[in-house]
Order: sequence, then C-alpha cells, then structure tokens
Amino acid sequence: MGSEASLGAIVRAKVGELTEKFPVTAAQRKVMRAMADCRTAALGGHRDRCDSCGFEHIFWNSCRDRHCPNCGGEARVRWLDARREEVLDVPYFHVVFTIPAILNVLALHAPAVVYSIMLQCAGQALLDLGLSRLGAHMGVLAVLHTWGQLLQFHPHVHCVVPGGGFSRDGHHWVRVPKIDFLFAVKPLSRHFRNLFRTAVRQAYADGTLKIPTEIVADAQALDLLFARSYKTDWHAYAKPPFGGPEQVLAYLANYTHRIAISNRRILSFDGQDVTFSWHDYAANNAERIKTLDAVTFLRRYIRHVLPPRFTRVRYYGFLANRDRMVNVAKARELIASKRELRPPPLTPDTRLCPQCRKGSMRRMAQVDPQCPRTWFDTS
Repeated sequence: MGSEASLGAIVRAKVGELTEKFPVTAAQRKVMRAMADCRTAALGGHRDRCDSCGFEHIFWNSCRDRHCPNCGGEARVRWLDARREEVLDVPYFHVVFTIPAILNVLALHAPAVVYSIMLQCAGQALLDLGLSRLGAHMGVLAVLHTWGQLLQFHPHVHCVVPGGGFSRDGHHWVRVPKIDFLFAVKPLSRHFRNLFRTAVRQAYADGTLKIPTEIVADAQALDLLFARSYKTDWHAYAKPPFGGPEQVLAYLANYTHRIAISNRRILSFDGQDVTFSWHDYAANNAERIKTLDAVTFLRRYIRHVLPPRFTRVRYYGFLANRDRMVNVAKARELIASKRELRPPPLTPDTRLCPQCRKGSMRRMAQVDPQCPRTWFDTS
C-alpha cells in the first residue's frame, strides 16, 4: 500500500535523507518542520462534538505557514475580500516578466535582493511606459512566483494592470486606446532589462547584492554574465485582458496565494518516488504526469521557500499602499462607473458536522501537543 500522497507525508518520510545529502537553510528547515507537523498531533488541537448527532472528532491544528498547501485558505479569503474594494470598472491586463535562466544563479544566492529588484523593475517598467506612451499615471499589482510546472527554479513576476490611469494633471482618467492592447512587448522587455541590469549593478557595487566569488568574481564578471544573458530574449509576455472586475478577482484568487505545488497535484507517493500532474503550456496546456525521486522532489520544492518576512505581493503607482484607497475612490469618480460587484460567494461552513450534515461542531476541549517529532531533527 502506498504512503499518504501529500507534501507533509513526503517531508516526514524524506527530510532526514534530504538534509544528509544536501545543504538546507534555516528558513527551509523551518518551513519543512511546519509542514511535517501541520494537522498532526505534534501541534495539538481541539475535540469537537456535533450538537445534533453527538459525533466527536479531534481537529489537529494547522501550521499556518504560507508555503504549506494545507494552510492559507482563511488568509486568502480575507485578502480577496479587501481587494473587492479596490478593483475598478475598467479592463485589466496581465503582464508576465521573466529573466533569462543564466541569471537565475543571482537569485539562488541572493534571493531577497534579486526578487525585490525583479518586482520593483517590473512595476517601474509598466509605470514608465504608461507615462510615456499613454500620458497616464498607472497602477500595478505585482506578484512574485519562483517555480515552473515541474518545480524547476523559474523566478518571474505576474502583474495585474488596470487599463488606464490618471492624466498628468490628475484631473482626468486616461483610458487605454485599445481594449485588447496595453503596450508593445518589445519596448517593455527592453526597458525591464535595462532597469534590472542597472539595479543589479548598483546593488553589487554598494554591497547589497552578495554573490560568492566563485560565481561572480567582480563587477567585470557581472557585466560578462549580463552580456551572455543578452543572447536570450528577455520576455515580457502580455496576456489578453481579463474583461472586468469579476474576472480580476478570479485571477487574484488563483495567483496571489498560490504555492509551488498543491496536494491536489500530488497523485501518489510510494515511499520512494513522487508522481504529480503538470500542465504543458507548449502543448495547449495539456495535462502530463511526472515522477521524481522523493528527495529530488523535496529539494526542488524547498528552492521556492521565500526569504523570511519577504513580501511577494506588491503595489506600485496609484495602487501603492500609502494612498491606494484615496486614489481608488478618485478613479471611480473619474470613471463614473455604476457597476456593482456581486457579493462574494458563500464559503463552506467549517463547523458543519461531517457525519449528519445538519448540526454544528462545538468545541468541547483543548488537546495538548502529543508524540514528539520522530521525523525531524529538532536541533
């Protein structure tokens, strides 16, 4: 019989072998410990009883780590509810920025610095072209992803851009001329490339970007690395517009709180190998199956652990945190929209009894943490 097919089960079974074979950072170790303990007796829980049929059940506590596939649902719902107050009745565009694979080595050795530069440069590239091409002060919501469908290291930035912005004097709303077109991707890609190169050079010069000398020996070696990167296209991929606020919220629900892989995609784990599904975008999004050795699978996964306290969703332009609500209210007045968003869908009642489906589960007692970890070195 196969083992439980979940990230937590894979971590519990293989974390010792992983840490013996490969270096693991403190942040990665912390995330794996959280996922191993999530919804197990190690974190304790509470005993609930149905007020209708008397059914009792112990609910083990969640780890609440943002990388864990079991957690984040409540935070995601709260975040989306807040975003409902910010979307505008205009077309929204989806733009994706990537860096050439040859530069991934910079992100692997200095993730916090390089990820921040990627987000900042993606947002700035869109704002600059908005001002130069449309004469509009635009807004951008940027989301960092670091993975591809096969869990390979592939840092890129997804941007959600309202189709328009404030005029230079701030008294008018400037719409995009074409409902299905934002900017030409070539000048957008080149501008992102130039911004990224300048920011990385500056960070290296002032010591913010620390790369081992065997990777980048000096500033000249960094320039050579960039020169080699120019042989590959710097992609800024503009997808078709969403169409309106409801479609934007659906997109945000799928992207902003996504992790590298969900338990739903893990099809089996036999104690040695992990089989999971993935979508082949080169073949019209066809679903494929991939099997990896469990240690290789975990090693790929932990590469996507974010630096501690790193903010992967950021806002720029008129959507920047400081003045966002004031600017959104002003934009709504200038757009003069009368459309109202539909109320959010009802979320399932987590208190509903899973046995009789009528009563509500009531908390009866706290359950203390049990059975010390046997799967993880707690040192």
